[in-house]
Amino acid sequence: LGELPDLERMATRLATGRMGPRDLRALAHAAARINELASELNGSEPLEHLLAALDPLEAWCADIFGTLSPEPPALLAKGGAIAPGVDPELDRYRSLKRDARSVLEGILQAESDRSGIPSLKLDFNNVFGYYLEVRNSHKDRVPADWIRKQTLVNAERYITPELKEQEEGILHADERIAGLEAQLFANLVARAQKAVPALLRNARALAELDVLLNFAALARRHRWIRPQFASASPAGEQPVTSNQLPAASNWHVKAGRHPVIEQRLPEDQPYIPNDVHLDAAGEHIWIITGPNMSGKSALLRQTALHAVMAQIGSFVAADRAELPLLDRVFVRVGASDNLSAGESTFMVEMAETASILNGLTARSLVLLDEIGRGTATYDGLSIAQSIAEYLHDHPFKPLVLFATHYHELNELADLFPGIANRHVRIQEIDGRMLFLRTLAEGGSSHSFGIEVARMAGMPPSVVLRARSVLRVLEEKQNPVIPEHNSGAPAAQLSFIQWEDPAAQAWRAELDSLDPNSITPLDALMLLNRWKKEFSGK
Repeated sequence: LGELPDLERMATRLATGRMGPRDLRALAHAAARINELASELNGSEPLEHLLAALDPLEAWCADIFGTLSPEPPALLAKGGAIAPGVDPELDRYRSLKRDARSVLEGILQAESDRSGIPSLKLDFNNVFGYYLEVRNSHKDRVPADWIRKQTLVNAERYITPELKEQEEGILHADERIAGLEAQLFANLVARAQKAVPALLRNARALAELDVLLNFAALARRHRWIRPQFASASPAGEQPVTSNQLPAASNWHVKAGRHPVIEQRLPEDQPYIPNDVHLDAAGEHIWIITGPNMSGKSALLRQTALHAVMAQIGSFVAADRAELPLLDRVFVRVGASDNLSAGESTFMVEMAETASILNGLTARSLVLLDEIGRGTATYDGLSIAQSIAEYLHDHPFKPLVLFATHYHELNELADLFPGIANRHVRIQEIDGRMLFLRTLAEGGSSHSFGIEVARMAGMPPSVVLRARSVLRVLEEKQNPVIPEHNSGAPAAQLSFIQWEDPAAQAWRAELDSLDPNSITPLDALMLLNRWKKEFSGK
């Protein structure tokens, strides 16, 4: 397959008549290789439908190989495209042209002997054609039947009747050779175009075979496994139509991996796999929390890839996979604005999420990442909670992975039986984060955004100030509001208030200071800021 050209593209060029001799022979060579490929696949039951679709085109290939020379030029105008023996008239003119040099050399020698001019020269230009050139010192020896055509400073140029006759034959041969080759090649292309439909069928069959072979090679190389699907109909019955497929029931992936990220990691850094288990009759929504860069988005993307790869016939990157048949995979990951339409990033995010909620089916997989982050905290949290509740109560019971930094949403698992919490584990070592990349039960109560800011190179004073403000904010609880009919006691989202915010912030910031780690410059800047703030009080 690696030696075959793009058959579909070449067949299209043949159909439009935009194909030169070299490409046409290459196309015939590729078609002939198909027969070799078919013989190697003969007896493979899963590929019988592909073999049946392949047309050997043996007579078609033989016609092209017999008409074109073994190494034809890319452009017909270069000449030499038609093989010897195809057309007798073409062969005769080619022989005349081929023998012309020896004939001209014979004329030159004969005229030199007849005239006794030893330095006689034979040449050609576009004005006179072929001519004999005689230096002035020998022009008295010129025979009477020579016709003078041009006088130069040191020489004169002549033609002879025999030379003119030979010239006309040679020039006529070039014209006839070009005309005959053009006509013969046009006839060949017309015959070849009749096979375009068969070539396109072969191209489609080879494309499918190419994909399947790549699936097999990748599965063997990267340890992918064959996914199992929920049966769409009892054994022995006719396959059901798309509209008769059962609702998506369970999604069970053991030790799933992202097939792209896994290959981009260094050889000494293995990909950390994770399990995903969703049940339409039980926990069909996972709320996934964890810090930035912990792997939440990668988990969502790998789940989408598992769904798509499995249903196009590929193995998947996992140890085991039992998947439902899906008709829609909704992915709301990442966002950007649409300035030309006057839409903000948040507007784009909401429009895409609305499209998901309005397009749910009984066989939908929904993957949501950071819904509501583009607006005020309470607005975003309210929207995220409302979306989670809508997906939970929807009669289709879609399978959902919902990654978020709103760890307040963890409380939904206590209010709704179909929602479960998962978090991406990390380990704190001496105040630093170690990403473990593993998914665990339960929710995370921190996003570690300040630690990520520190890792990104934020000034220490900014990081210290952020920690002190966070401590003040975390003293206030912001519970999720249970739905009015959920049976859970109602609680009002409270806005953050405190008696003296400045004093509490100063105290918290002072408590968080480490005298052994702060630099003298940062300490002076901090004292200067405090002095200004106290002076303002």
